[in-house]
Amino acid sequence: MASKKNGTLYVGMTNDLSRRVYEHRNNMIVGFTSKYNVHNLVYYEMFEDVRYAIQKEKQLKTWHRQWKINLIEKDNPDWNDLYEQFY
Repeated sequence: MASKKNGTLYVGMTNDLSRRVYEHRNNMIVGFTSKYNVHNLVYYEMFEDVRYAIQKEKQLKTWHRQWKINLIEKDNPDWNDLYEQFY
């Protein structure tokens, strides 16, 4: 997820993407995403096995910022909010 206002990036995983993005967008979760207005879903991956999702989340959290930007822009060069695909 990303903030359009300041470019802050957030990496997380969930078993219900639509619900989780809704919670972030409406500041229902006190913490990093509400503090930095991280409300836009700009990239996601789906996994059948939760172990692979956890592994990917941990991997992405170790990446440099530019690597994350490159990953986002590969599939979403305009940084469109992808949440509408789930709403």
